[in-house]
Amino acid sequence: MIALSLAEIASVVGGQTHDIPDTSVQVTGQVVRDSREAGPGSLFVAFAGERVDGHEFAAAVVEAGAAAVLASRPVGVPAIVVDDVQRALGALARHVVERLGATLVALTGSAGKTSTKDLIAQVLRTKAPTVFTPGSLNNEIGLPLTALSATEETRFLVLEMGARGIGHIRYLADLTPPRIGLVLNVGTAHIGEFGGREQIAQAKGELVESLPPAEEGGVAVLNADDPLVRAMASRTKARVLLFGESGEADVRAENVRLTGSGQPSFSLHTPTGCSEVTMRLYGEHHVSNALAAAAVAHELGMSADEIATALSEAGSLSRWRMEVTERPDGVTVVNDAYNANPESMRAALRALAAMGKGRRTWAVLGQMAELGDEALAEHDAVGRLAVRLNVSKLVAVGGREASWLQLGAYNEGSWGEESVHVSDAQSAVDLLRSQLRPGDVVLVKASRSVGLERVAQALVEGTEGEVAVR
Repeated sequence: MIALSLAEIASVVGGQTHDIPDTSVQVTGQVVRDSREAGPGSLFVAFAGERVDGHEFAAAVVEAGAAAVLASRPVGVPAIVVDDVQRALGALARHVVERLGATLVALTGSAGKTSTKDLIAQVLRTKAPTVFTPGSLNNEIGLPLTALSATEETRFLVLEMGARGIGHIRYLADLTPPRIGLVLNVGTAHIGEFGGREQIAQAKGELVESLPPAEEGGVAVLNADDPLVRAMASRTKARVLLFGESGEADVRAENVRLTGSGQPSFSLHTPTGCSEVTMRLYGEHHVSNALAAAAVAHELGMSADEIATALSEAGSLSRWRMEVTERPDGVTVVNDAYNANPESMRAALRALAAMGKGRRTWAVLGQMAELGDEALAEHDAVGRLAVRLNVSKLVAVGGREASWLQLGAYNEGSWGEESVHVSDAQSAVDLLRSQLRPGDVVLVKASRSVGLERVAQALVEGTEGEVAVR
């Protein structure tokens, strides 16, 4: 974080100082919520959770060198006490962002946010120092903590914004006001919570509504291939830049194809030139993510050749997202178990089909959560798609929703041992260990709550015995 005195922080967050002998002491380190990350000059944010109360670690973090604690009550060591720690954290983030000279880029969407954020960060940091959201820390706590990790040297701040209801994106954009806002897509992720795709579009579009007008530099980067996203152009005063495979897109892909190993390749066209891209990532769905990143980079002054080179060199920065491991025996394990929704599930299956040409393929799939009334139809459709793509073996893992996956495959024409339903991760691992052959390709994917990353990890590590319990 940029250096701030404890007195200034207290003023910004509307807090009272307690047990601070010298309020001119500065916070020069990171703002952290995990006491294990506290170090010299840091500020520890004490949240009182259901299981763990951060206030109990106050003495330990100060002993480790923290300048003070942001707390909701006095803790016997230097502290700034506020009524609402989360809102105070947000206020501090906004203050720091306003002090920075960095360009703030925010993105949202139903699928691909984290992968696209990682691509944007990798492209932009070839141009200048860039800070970006780690993993999927895209909520009311993770986002301000990311913003507060920026320093005076930071030129680009890339923030992923998640939403679980109307008003969430508006709140996050108020904490960290972006100049460039990117909306990837409107899908069915969390549709059960939102109540429909139109409501999802309403929530995601709050990002473009928050942007400054065009004359003040505001830019809305919208997916030309998604009608609900493209329609958001009417909801913003910012200049609109379109990306996609549509001929009307300002930044577009042509001649899209997959390499023999399932990696996307395409011709990148921008308003200032064109260049060829061959990605290290797997799956055709990354083309749209790459175009979104390219549109942001173009807006920030990078040439088509610079963008293409950076995209071709970019890898996966976040765990369990099409994470590919080649075992010594020739088995390929694709760990895409961080999360799942119908759109990302279909994309992963298509990537599996492309990677597995001439090889035996396994789709180890679990529940897609939070689909509401759409759950049965969507799970059935994924099971059917696995058959249509000629996936060799479908292993549906878990309860009722998993049985719908297997039933969809069965009704599409998958009989015998081509599809099977097992109760849990351990059963899936036991089955795979007994039947995998050298050269097989295994995709593992489900919603985060299912914990299927344990299956992928057991296969990669060759763990004998039981799968570790989360």
